[in-house]
Amino acid sequence: MAVPILLDCDPGHDDAMAILLAAASPAIDLLGITTVAGNQTLPKTTLNARRVCTVAGITSVPIAAGRAQPLHGRLRAAADIHGETGLDGPAFGEPTAGVEPADAVEFMRRVLSEAAQPVTLVATGPLTNVAALLLAHPETARRLDEIVVMGGSTERGNVTPYAEFNVHTDPEAADIVLGSGLPVTMCGLNVTHQALASRDVLDLIAALGTPLAGICVDLLTFFADSYRRVFGFDAPPLHDPVAVARVIDPTMVTTVEANVAVELTGTHTRGATVVDLHGVTGRQPNARVAVGLDAGRFWELVVAAVATLG
Repeated sequence: MAVPILLDCDPGHDDAMAILLAAASPAIDLLGITTVAGNQTLPKTTLNARRVCTVAGITSVPIAAGRAQPLHGRLRAAADIHGETGLDGPAFGEPTAGVEPADAVEFMRRVLSEAAQPVTLVATGPLTNVAALLLAHPETARRLDEIVVMGGSTERGNVTPYAEFNVHTDPEAADIVLGSGLPVTMCGLNVTHQALASRDVLDLIAALGTPLAGICVDLLTFFADSYRRVFGFDAPPLHDPVAVARVIDPTMVTTVEANVAVELTGTHTRGATVVDLHGVTGRQPNARVAVGLDAGRFWELVVAAVATLG
Protein backbone atom coordinates (compact mmCIF):
# COMPACT_ATOMS: atom_id res chain seq x y z
CA MET A 1 0.00 0.00 0.00
CA ALA A 2 1.30 3.46 -0.90
CA VAL A 3 2.46 5.59 2.02
CA PRO A 4 0.40 8.81 2.32
CA ILE A 5 2.75 11.77 2.69
CA LEU A 6 2.75 15.52 2.98
CA LEU A 7 5.84 17.15 1.47
CA ASP A 8 6.90 20.38 3.21
CA CYS A 9 9.59 22.10 1.15
CA ASP A 10 11.32 25.32 0.06
CA PRO A 11 12.10 24.83 -3.66
CA GLY A 12 15.20 25.03 -4.27
CA HIS A 13 16.82 22.79 -6.87
CA ASP A 14 17.01 19.68 -4.71
CA ASP A 15 13.46 20.24 -3.40
CA ALA A 16 12.28 20.33 -7.01
CA MET A 17 13.76 16.89 -7.59
CA ALA A 18 12.20 15.69 -4.32
CA ILE A 19 8.77 16.77 -5.61
CA LEU A 20 9.32 14.78 -8.80
CA LEU A 21 10.42 11.70 -6.87
CA ALA A 22 7.45 11.84 -4.49
CA ALA A 23 4.93 12.41 -7.28
CA ALA A 24 6.27 9.65 -9.52
CA SER A 25 6.73 6.83 -7.03
CA PRO A 26 3.95 4.23 -6.77
CA ALA A 27 5.11 3.67 -3.19
CA ILE A 28 3.90 7.16 -2.22
CA ASP A 29 0.48 8.79 -2.16
CA LEU A 30 1.34 12.49 -2.28
CA LEU A 31 -1.49 14.24 -0.43
CA GLY A 32 -0.15 17.75 -0.68
CA ILE A 33 2.85 20.05 -1.01
CA THR A 34 3.39 22.85 1.50
CA THR A 35 5.94 25.59 1.10
CA VAL A 36 8.07 27.49 3.57
CA ALA A 37 10.61 30.30 3.37
CA GLY A 38 14.16 28.98 3.22
CA ASN A 39 16.18 28.67 0.04
CA GLN A 40 14.28 31.75 -1.09
CA THR A 41 11.42 33.91 0.18
CA LEU A 42 7.99 32.34 0.56
CA PRO A 43 6.50 33.91 -2.61
CA LYS A 44 9.42 32.50 -4.60
CA THR A 45 9.40 29.01 -3.06
CA THR A 46 5.63 28.80 -3.59
CA LEU A 47 5.96 29.95 -7.19
CA ASN A 48 8.70 27.36 -7.67
CA ALA A 49 6.51 24.54 -6.35
CA ARG A 50 3.86 25.63 -8.86
CA ARG A 51 6.44 25.73 -11.64
CA VAL A 52 7.70 22.23 -10.90
CA CYS A 53 4.21 20.76 -10.71
CA THR A 54 3.25 22.47 -13.97
CA VAL A 55 6.21 21.26 -16.03
CA ALA A 56 5.90 17.74 -14.59
CA GLY A 57 2.16 17.49 -15.18
CA ILE A 58 1.43 17.08 -11.47
CA THR A 59 -2.15 18.35 -11.61
CA SER A 60 -3.97 16.74 -8.69
CA VAL A 61 -1.67 17.57 -5.77
CA PRO A 62 -2.70 20.65 -3.74
CA ILE A 63 -0.08 23.30 -2.91
CA ALA A 64 -0.37 25.46 0.22
CA ALA A 65 1.91 28.33 1.25
CA GLY A 66 3.18 28.45 4.82
CA ARG A 67 5.41 30.56 7.03
CA ALA A 68 7.38 33.46 5.56
CA GLN A 69 9.84 33.88 8.46
CA PRO A 70 11.54 31.62 11.02
CA LEU A 71 10.00 31.40 14.50
CA HIS A 72 12.71 33.82 15.70
CA GLY A 73 14.85 36.21 13.72
CA ARG A 74 14.79 36.96 10.01
CA LEU A 75 15.18 34.79 6.95
CA ARG A 76 18.57 34.57 5.25
CA ALA A 77 17.88 32.94 1.88
CA ALA A 78 20.41 30.86 -0.04
CA ALA A 79 20.65 32.90 -3.23
CA ASP A 80 24.34 32.00 -3.49
CA ILE A 81 23.32 28.37 -4.11
CA HIS A 82 19.87 28.57 -5.71
CA GLY A 83 19.97 31.96 -7.41
CA GLU A 84 17.63 34.93 -7.18
CA THR A 85 14.57 32.93 -8.21
CA GLY A 86 15.44 29.91 -6.07
CA LEU A 87 15.29 27.78 -9.23
CA ASP A 88 17.79 29.50 -11.51
CA GLY A 89 18.85 27.62 -14.61
CA PRO A 90 15.85 26.60 -16.73
CA ALA A 91 13.41 28.92 -18.44
CA PHE A 92 9.97 28.32 -16.90
CA GLY A 93 6.73 29.46 -18.44
CA GLU A 94 3.74 30.75 -16.51
CA PRO A 95 2.63 28.05 -14.05
CA THR A 96 -0.89 26.68 -14.18
CA ALA A 97 -0.81 24.87 -10.83
CA GLY A 98 -2.77 26.83 -8.24
CA VAL A 99 -2.44 27.46 -4.51
CA GLU A 100 -4.86 26.45 -1.77
CA PRO A 101 -6.73 29.29 -0.01
CA ALA A 102 -5.77 27.87 3.40
CA ASP A 103 -2.26 28.39 4.73
CA ALA A 104 0.06 25.41 5.08
CA VAL A 105 -0.56 24.76 8.78
CA GLU A 106 -4.35 24.77 8.38
CA PHE A 107 -4.01 22.65 5.23
CA MET A 108 -1.87 20.08 7.06
CA ARG A 109 -4.32 20.02 9.95
CA ARG A 110 -7.19 19.33 7.58
CA VAL A 111 -5.34 16.59 5.72
CA LEU A 112 -4.35 14.86 8.95
CA SER A 113 -7.88 15.12 10.34
CA GLU A 114 -9.42 13.62 7.21
CA ALA A 115 -6.80 10.96 6.41
CA ALA A 116 -7.96 7.35 6.65
CA GLN A 117 -4.55 6.26 7.96
CA PRO A 118 -1.53 7.88 9.62
CA VAL A 119 0.41 10.25 7.36
CA THR A 120 4.18 10.63 6.97
CA LEU A 121 5.42 14.22 6.84
CA VAL A 122 8.56 14.68 4.75
CA ALA A 123 10.20 18.03 5.48
CA THR A 124 12.99 19.19 3.17
CA GLY A 125 13.18 22.84 4.20
CA PRO A 126 13.40 24.75 7.48
CA LEU A 127 11.01 23.19 10.00
CA THR A 128 8.98 26.33 10.65
CA ASN A 129 5.70 24.98 9.26
CA VAL A 130 6.12 21.66 11.06
CA ALA A 131 6.82 23.33 14.40
CA ALA A 132 3.86 25.66 13.90
CA LEU A 133 1.62 22.62 13.32
CA LEU A 134 2.91 20.96 16.48
CA LEU A 135 2.33 24.12 18.52
CA ALA A 136 -1.09 24.99 17.13
CA HIS A 137 -2.59 21.51 16.74
CA PRO A 138 -0.70 19.09 19.00
CA GLU A 139 -3.46 16.46 19.12
CA THR A 140 -3.94 16.44 15.35
CA ALA A 141 -0.18 16.23 14.85
CA ARG A 142 -0.20 13.00 16.85
CA ARG A 143 -1.83 11.43 13.81
CA LEU A 144 1.50 11.68 12.03
CA ASP A 145 3.12 8.29 11.54
CA GLU A 146 6.59 9.79 11.17
CA ILE A 147 8.44 13.00 10.35
CA VAL A 148 11.29 12.47 7.90
CA VAL A 149 13.61 15.47 7.84
CA MET A 150 16.32 16.51 5.44
CA GLY A 151 18.48 18.55 7.77
CA GLY A 152 21.29 18.55 10.24
CA SER A 153 24.41 16.42 10.16
CA THR A 154 26.40 14.05 12.31
CA GLU A 155 29.49 15.93 11.15
CA ARG A 156 30.12 19.41 9.76
CA GLY A 157 27.70 22.03 8.44
CA ASN A 158 27.26 23.85 5.15
CA VAL A 159 26.19 27.34 6.22
CA THR A 160 28.44 27.61 9.28
CA PRO A 161 31.21 25.17 10.20
CA TYR A 162 28.79 23.06 12.27
CA ALA A 163 25.27 24.02 11.16
CA GLU A 164 23.33 22.73 8.15
CA PHE A 165 21.17 25.28 6.31
CA ASN A 166 17.66 24.01 7.10
CA VAL A 167 18.31 23.68 10.83
CA HIS A 168 20.35 26.86 11.00
CA THR A 169 17.55 28.84 9.33
CA ASP A 170 15.14 27.95 12.16
CA PRO A 171 16.87 26.09 14.99
CA GLU A 172 14.01 26.71 17.42
CA ALA A 173 11.65 24.94 15.03
CA ALA A 174 14.04 22.00 14.69
CA ASP A 175 14.30 21.80 18.48
CA ILE A 176 10.50 21.63 18.77
CA VAL A 177 10.27 18.85 16.19
CA LEU A 178 13.02 16.76 17.77
CA GLY A 179 11.49 17.27 21.20
CA SER A 180 7.95 16.40 20.09
CA GLY A 181 8.07 12.73 21.02
CA LEU A 182 6.93 11.81 17.51
CA PRO A 183 9.00 9.39 15.43
CA VAL A 184 11.61 11.48 13.60
CA THR A 185 14.11 10.35 10.97
CA MET A 186 16.95 12.79 10.23
CA CYS A 187 18.71 12.59 6.86
CA GLY A 188 21.66 14.92 7.27
CA LEU A 189 24.60 16.11 5.22
CA ASN A 190 26.69 13.10 6.24
CA VAL A 191 24.34 10.97 4.09
CA THR A 192 23.14 13.42 1.44
CA HIS A 193 26.74 14.15 0.47
CA GLN A 194 26.79 10.55 -0.77
CA ALA A 195 24.11 11.45 -3.37
CA LEU A 196 26.31 13.31 -5.83
CA ALA A 197 24.79 14.37 -9.17
CA SER A 198 27.82 13.47 -11.28
CA ARG A 199 28.22 14.06 -15.00
CA ASP A 200 27.26 10.42 -15.54
CA VAL A 201 23.97 11.01 -13.71
CA LEU A 202 23.20 14.10 -15.78
CA ASP A 203 23.94 12.11 -18.95
CA LEU A 204 21.45 9.42 -17.89
CA ILE A 205 18.76 12.04 -17.35
CA ALA A 206 19.59 13.86 -20.59
CA ALA A 207 19.34 10.57 -22.51
CA LEU A 208 15.64 10.40 -21.64
CA GLY A 209 15.17 13.11 -24.25
CA THR A 210 12.02 14.65 -22.79
CA PRO A 211 11.29 18.32 -22.02
CA LEU A 212 11.17 17.50 -18.29
CA ALA A 213 14.52 15.75 -18.51
CA GLY A 214 15.98 18.84 -20.17
CA ILE A 215 14.68 21.04 -17.36
CA CYS A 216 16.19 18.67 -14.76
CA VAL A 217 19.55 18.79 -16.50
CA ASP A 218 19.42 22.59 -16.57
CA LEU A 219 18.52 22.63 -12.85
CA LEU A 220 21.31 20.26 -11.88
CA THR A 221 23.85 22.03 -14.10
CA PHE A 222 23.16 25.34 -12.36
CA PHE A 223 23.27 23.55 -8.99
CA ALA A 224 26.60 21.97 -9.91
CA ASP A 225 28.07 25.33 -10.87
CA SER A 226 26.96 26.78 -7.53
CA TYR A 227 28.51 23.96 -5.51
CA ARG A 228 31.72 24.14 -7.51
CA ARG A 229 31.97 27.90 -6.96
CA VAL A 230 30.96 28.00 -3.27
CA PHE A 231 32.25 24.68 -1.91
CA GLY A 232 34.68 23.37 -4.53
CA PHE A 233 32.62 20.21 -5.11
CA ASP A 234 33.12 18.33 -8.37
CA ALA A 235 29.42 17.35 -8.28
CA PRO A 236 26.55 18.70 -6.18
CA PRO A 237 24.84 16.63 -3.47
CA LEU A 238 21.13 16.16 -4.12
CA HIS A 239 20.04 16.48 -0.50
CA ASP A 240 16.25 16.54 -0.37
CA PRO A 241 15.28 13.49 -2.47
CA VAL A 242 17.20 11.33 0.02
CA ALA A 243 14.42 11.94 2.58
CA VAL A 244 11.80 10.91 0.02
CA ALA A 245 13.83 7.83 -0.93
CA ARG A 246 13.88 6.80 2.73
CA VAL A 247 10.06 6.64 2.63
CA ILE A 248 9.94 4.82 -0.70
CA ASP A 249 12.39 2.14 0.43
CA PRO A 250 13.66 2.35 4.02
CA THR A 251 16.43 -0.18 3.25
CA MET A 252 18.03 2.36 0.90
CA VAL A 253 18.95 4.68 3.80
CA THR A 254 20.59 3.04 6.81
CA THR A 255 19.75 4.60 10.18
CA VAL A 256 20.73 4.28 13.83
CA GLU A 257 18.82 5.35 16.93
CA ALA A 258 20.44 8.35 18.62
CA ASN A 259 19.72 11.44 20.68
CA VAL A 260 19.86 14.64 18.64
CA ALA A 261 20.01 18.03 20.36
CA VAL A 262 19.90 21.38 18.56
CA GLU A 263 22.31 24.07 19.69
CA LEU A 264 20.31 27.27 20.18
CA THR A 265 22.72 29.66 21.84
CA GLY A 266 26.28 28.83 20.82
CA THR A 267 28.28 31.78 19.55
CA HIS A 268 29.88 29.69 16.80
CA THR A 269 27.54 26.68 16.76
CA ARG A 270 23.93 27.95 16.72
CA GLY A 271 21.89 25.57 14.59
CA ALA A 272 24.28 22.64 14.99
CA THR A 273 22.75 19.19 15.46
CA VAL A 274 24.57 17.45 18.32
CA VAL A 275 24.16 13.75 17.50
CA ASP A 276 25.05 11.33 20.30
CA LEU A 277 26.00 8.33 18.16
CA HIS A 278 27.72 6.50 21.00
CA GLY A 279 25.35 7.21 23.90
CA VAL A 280 27.87 9.21 25.89
CA THR A 281 25.30 11.71 27.18
CA GLY A 282 22.93 9.12 28.59
CA ARG A 283 20.01 10.90 26.90
CA GLN A 284 17.39 8.66 25.32
CA PRO A 285 17.33 8.46 21.51
CA ASN A 286 14.79 10.82 19.96
CA ALA A 287 15.50 10.17 16.27
CA ARG A 288 16.53 7.67 13.68
CA VAL A 289 19.68 9.19 12.23
CA ALA A 290 20.69 8.33 8.69
CA VAL A 291 24.26 7.09 8.40
CA GLY A 292 24.40 5.33 5.01
CA LEU A 293 22.92 5.53 1.50
CA ASP A 294 22.79 3.04 -1.36
CA ALA A 295 23.68 5.70 -3.93
CA GLY A 296 23.30 3.43 -6.96
CA ARG A 297 19.72 2.49 -6.12
CA PHE A 298 18.98 6.11 -5.18
CA TRP A 299 19.95 7.40 -8.61
CA GLU A 300 17.99 4.63 -10.30
CA LEU A 301 14.92 5.93 -8.44
CA VAL A 302 15.55 9.54 -9.41
CA VAL A 303 16.12 8.81 -13.11
CA ALA A 304 13.06 6.54 -13.19
CA ALA A 305 10.96 9.33 -11.65
CA VAL A 306 11.96 11.80 -14.37
CA ALA A 307 11.22 9.14 -17.01
CA THR A 308 7.81 8.41 -15.51
CA LEU A 309 6.70 12.04 -15.36
CA GLY A 310 8.34 13.07 -18.63
